[in-house]
Amino acid sequence: QVQPVDAGGGLVQAGGSLRLSCVASGPTFSTTAMGWFRQVPGEEREFVAAITAGGRTYFADFVKGRFTISRDNAQNSVYLQMNNLTPGDTAVYYCAASKYKEFGTDAYYLYPYSFVSWGQGTQVTVSS
Repeated sequence: QVQPVDAGGGLVQAGGSLRLSCVASGPTFSTTAMGWFRQVPGEEREFVAAITAGGRTYFADFVKGRFTISRDNAQNSVYLQMNNLTPGDTAVYYCAASKYKEFGTDAYYLYPYSFVSWGQGTQVTVSS
């Protein structure tokens, strides 16, 4: 099973950028869809972005046009490039490995219960 380790969070001013990194151990990374989620204390974990084994990408509405997701199978890595950050993006961000290689049309594939292995989380704080 793929085991992600995420990193790259930090403190940034509104309008700035950060790139989060996720390195995943395990032999099946290249055939595993990967995602990023975020969570604020006291709130539900929410979907941010995902990329499938074939490179199809998915984004939550609140990050479209600002965030991009990519993967490098040679390095067993996935990245979340976050641009034009706002204080509303402040959260702990988690990298996660999906049960699946590709996603169907149902939103089921983008919910946390469709992901089976999680990173430890990395804090992103955006100041005004």
